[in-house]
Amino acid sequence: MIPIHNLYYLLCYAWHRLPDPAEAQAVEAQEFHRPLALLTHLLLHATRRQLRRGLAVGYTEQEAELTELRGRVQLAPTLARDLLRRGRAMCTYDELSANTPLNQLLAGTLAQLSRTRTLPTAMRQQVRQVLGRFPEAVRPTSPTGHTLSLLRRQRWPGPQAFLLHLCDLLHQCALPVPDEKGRHRFRDFRRDEVLMARLFEQFVRNFYRLEQRRYRVRSETIAWQAAAEQPEHLDLLPAMITDTSLEAADRKIILDTKYYATALRTRHNRQRLIAPHLYQLYAYLQNQPAALGQQLEGILLYPAAMQEVDVRYTLGGHPVRLVTIDLAQPWPDIAAALQALVA
Repeated sequence: MIPIHNLYYLLCYAWHRLPDPAEAQAVEAQEFHRPLALLTHLLLHATRRQLRRGLAVGYTEQEAELTELRGRVQLAPTLARDLLRRGRAMCTYDELSANTPLNQLLAGTLAQLSRTRTLPTAMRQQVRQVLGRFPEAVRPTSPTGHTLSLLRRQRWPGPQAFLLHLCDLLHQCALPVPDEKGRHRFRDFRRDEVLMARLFEQFVRNFYRLEQRRYRVRSETIAWQAAAEQPEHLDLLPAMITDTSLEAADRKIILDTKYYATALRTRHNRQRLIAPHLYQLYAYLQNQPAALGQQLEGILLYPAAMQEVDVRYTLGGHPVRLVTIDLAQPWPDIAAALQALVA
């Protein structure tokens, strides 16, 4: 299992953010026993920074009974309550305030954490102190999948995007039903293979985006080198979307990440590579035409949970490597191993 301190680096890169040296030093100086404590620490640090800068403001829709017309008059409730006779009207108008959906979500997430008994008492006190610094206009809203989905569709500056990612991950870790006193419990997201597979893929791709300049890094869709008697039948072919493609003038690497406990499976008392993973990478390479003078190669990358693997082949004329990376080793060694992988 990935050490909690290394989760900091994984999350930063997964969310397209370079680790902050001072923040990393503070994380490494603490003894976190659960990922929840790490996530809360990061949320507190990022929220304090945002409060010092000033919470972002935005226009939010308000509805009120007014003596002067403002915005749009709501005729139905105005007439139903006979407000015109008293010189009043129900109006809907936009008001600039800090009570934005993102700030409401942030305050609601902090409110949940303040009632979480698995956090150390001192940390819960810090959460309450930070929550007390929010303007009175901000109404805390409990995180929901719908709210988070709407916020994810918007483009956010880096600091606010990081806050949104933290609230999103905390929501995914929260158990669906709080206890009888309204206190929430959170699970260790390292045990969620689907979630960790997505984070691992994003971590690797964004590490190369941020830490090297030789390759152009992206996820790309590869077209099948196929023909059909009826062209519409081509639409039935499954999509081929790479996890990470690294491309330079002389070299292109298709790198697929697989978050599995082992890169090998035992069958008939013999260890073998996981066939679907290799078939998938082979299909990518066979359907990806290389540019003139460009070497095309593939890499399958696994976290080293059970055993280390590093094997090389030439498949269909292309170099292919299946390799594991130990995410439990010190972070500088992880970074060096990733750099060496594409050197």
